[in-house]
Amino acid sequence: MTAGVGAPVDDEGREVGVPGTVRRVVSIVPSLTEALEATAPGILVGATDWCTHPADLRAERVRGTKNPDVERIVALAPDLVVANQEENRLPDLDALRAAGLPVYVTDIRDVDGGLDSLGRMLAACGLDEPGWLREARALWAAVEPARDRRRAVVPIWRRPWMAVGSDTFTGAVLDRLGVDNVLDDSPERYPRFDPAELPDHDLVVLPDEPYLFTAEDGPEAFDAPSVLVSGRLLTWYGPSLLEAARELPGALAGAGRPAR
Repeated sequence: MTAGVGAPVDDEGREVGVPGTVRRVVSIVPSLTEALEATAPGILVGATDWCTHPADLRAERVRGTKNPDVERIVALAPDLVVANQEENRLPDLDALRAAGLPVYVTDIRDVDGGLDSLGRMLAACGLDEPGWLREARALWAAVEPARDRRRAVVPIWRRPWMAVGSDTFTGAVLDRLGVDNVLDDSPERYPRFDPAELPDHDLVVLPDEPYLFTAEDGPEAFDAPSVLVSGRLLTWYGPSLLEAARELPGALAGAGRPAR
């Protein structure tokens, strides 16, 4: 896996001193873990405890996205560490850089930008664009927003209630599908809220992560119709984008609408 000429530049505009050949990568983002393992099985030597896809991943675990074990990562001697601006903390990334490791940071805010970012990240590892990424581009290019747009709230936690707010990948995915996030004008990306004081909405989208909403835990708190969806399809941006393009339009389009 030989990198191209010149140092790659990550999504934050940093030149990353990647060696000419990348054989060992640590990922501290679940979506990037899935993308790398689907493209170059075995390239990962380290991943977070939350990296659940693929299920048979054999990489050593290095704790979570917000509390990675820097010493363990350094001991793995990776050629590159891949991270994300939102999911990882700057002090941890700076500590990895201070230890002499090259760190490539992605910044993914919407579907098309995410697909392009994944392509650049894989290229930084010396990898050609894989078939799953080309297929994801084609699927999302063919997605058309629902004609009758919905107004939705997207809870992500309860006790206290928290939801998707402004400038999020989840909000961008829903927008592409014809669903407007009613908390998109919040000053916070994940604001707290009171179910009784929400703006007008006609849909509640309940993911199964980070909080596991179920038919018995979540819908009863709202007057609007609810739909249960895979949180991975709303928040992950690796090969899961294939499933998201295939499954989310149908799941959301008819949710709570009267039969005709």
